[in-house]
Amino acid sequence: MGRKVGIVGAGAVGATAAYTLAMLGTCDEIVLFDIAEGVAKGKAIDIAQATYYAPQDTLITAAEEPSDIKDCDIVIVTAGVPRKGDMTRADLLMINAKIIKQVVTNIMENSPNAIIISVSNPLDVMTYVIKQITGWPSNRIVGLAGALDGSRMAYQIKKLTGLSNRQTGSLVIGDHGENMIPLPHKVHVGDVPLTELIDQSEMEGIIERTRFGGAEIVKHLGTSGYYGPGRAITHMVEAILNDNKTVVSSSVILEGQYGYDNVAVGVPVVLGKNGVEKVIELDLDAETKEKFALSVSSIKDGIKILQDNNFFEEK
Repeated sequence: MGRKVGIVGAGAVGATAAYTLAMLGTCDEIVLFDIAEGVAKGKAIDIAQATYYAPQDTLITAAEEPSDIKDCDIVIVTAGVPRKGDMTRADLLMINAKIIKQVVTNIMENSPNAIIISVSNPLDVMTYVIKQITGWPSNRIVGLAGALDGSRMAYQIKKLTGLSNRQTGSLVIGDHGENMIPLPHKVHVGDVPLTELIDQSEMEGIIERTRFGGAEIVKHLGTSGYYGPGRAITHMVEAILNDNKTVVSSSVILEGQYGYDNVAVGVPVVLGKNGVEKVIELDLDAETKEKFALSVSSIKDGIKILQDNNFFEEK
């Protein structure tokens, strides 16, 4: 069987991921699905025409029905709605969780051996929802988190130091949101610890700008970024399909690591052909442990909203 990737949600992020995968020649086949009529079809044609200049052929198609996302090795889930108007956090959680339930049910039926990459927001809660709905082993469910937030931190380091971000490590843990924990003090540029290149106040500036990296884009564009997320998703897909054993922070279900169970949160993992090959447990100092606990608590608050609304009991 060829290397096949399904993408549910052909909006800016999903389509950019598809385009990037096609331009890099990462997989043999990509199938796009979107509930908005014509969107997946139009973007599939556009991307397919662009593959004329790609290093290898990639078959790009649009699914007419959710059931057409079948026999995929990886399915990327970007479906969901943004928060609007007077919508409460609880409203948003319930709406997106119901969308994810429908999407994931179709994936289970049609791509039962797939690895799912969760992109829908709120990211960590939706990753947890996917685990609960599927009941699949935790290694087959992984959320986009540090691959994106880490690239944003590397960007800030490059702006400050002028050094190539191709040499710059990136490590962000915690939730994919306001309680994310950038850890530039654990990062190296080449073989040199970042702490040898910048001072403490500059370090704190990097942390702050990384945390609000997405908001900065929204301020200018009026919408969330999509090139960064699209490439970060592709980085994860490459690691899995090529069995690269790549270390990248991702939102995964913890099973005792870091002292937590039954919650999805961003930590460094090894990605390979089985999805999450290993969860790497960092030695966190007391301050970082406290921040991590706050991150986990905020994610559990979101999970509790769904529990209080009987989401997990609904059939």
